Amino acid sequence: MLDAMTDAPETPDQDAAAEDVRELADIPAVEVISRAAVMLMSSAAEKLGLADEDPDSSARRDLDEARRVITALAGLITSSVEYLGPHAGPLREGLQALQRAFREASAVPDEPGKGPGEKYTGPVY
Repeated sequence: MLDAMTDAPETPDQDAAAEDVRELADIPAVEVISRAAVMLMSSAAEKLGLADEDPDSSARRDLDEARRVITALAGLITSSVEYLGPHAGPLREGLQALQRAFREASAVPDEPGKGPGEKYTGPVY
């Protein structure tokens, strides 16, 4: 079999990787939603500088971007909570932790209920 990108024969590693690929239609909705939520959580944590040893001096910190990602995460979790089953609790806890981290990172914290995603989740203190 040839690799479509290079016209070179596929290696055994490529064959194994191709077998691991699943069709999106075959993936349960709860898994798709959960994966999207985890990706948004990871992005928010990076944008809050939480991946660095000292978040306050992180070159990656971008609170405007973090606000957008956290708000998107809140919308996703809130709108799909009825489908998440046992995944709902941990995802909500992760969202709240990010909302609190945002509040702590802000020089002038938002009023309760005005922080990222709080229009979907309610105030986070």
